[in-house]
Amino acid sequence: MILSIRHKGLRLYFEKGDASKLQPQHISKIRLILTRLQSAKAISDMNIPGYGLHQLSGELKGFWAVKIDKNYRIIFQFIAEDVHEVDYLDYH
Repeated sequence: MILSIRHKGLRLYFEKGDASKLQPQHISKIRLILTRLQSAKAISDMNIPGYGLHQLSGELKGFWAVKIDKNYRIIFQFIAEDVHEVDYLDYH
């Protein structure tokens, strides 16, 4: 279950369905990822072909990332059975 979202636009979309602060070409993939994160009970639930699940290092150590497109990712922390600190960013 998603417990916290950092990105204001992503939070607005998740809570109210308002996608005005997100890249329009990313909306359908974001919807799929958020739905999957909401129901995930283990990090392995996010290991889906095409998502490119990987663990981050450096400043983002402790976070996992899934791919939206070439540059954009949704990153998050998975603690116990919950998802925290969900963010939407271009970290490349």
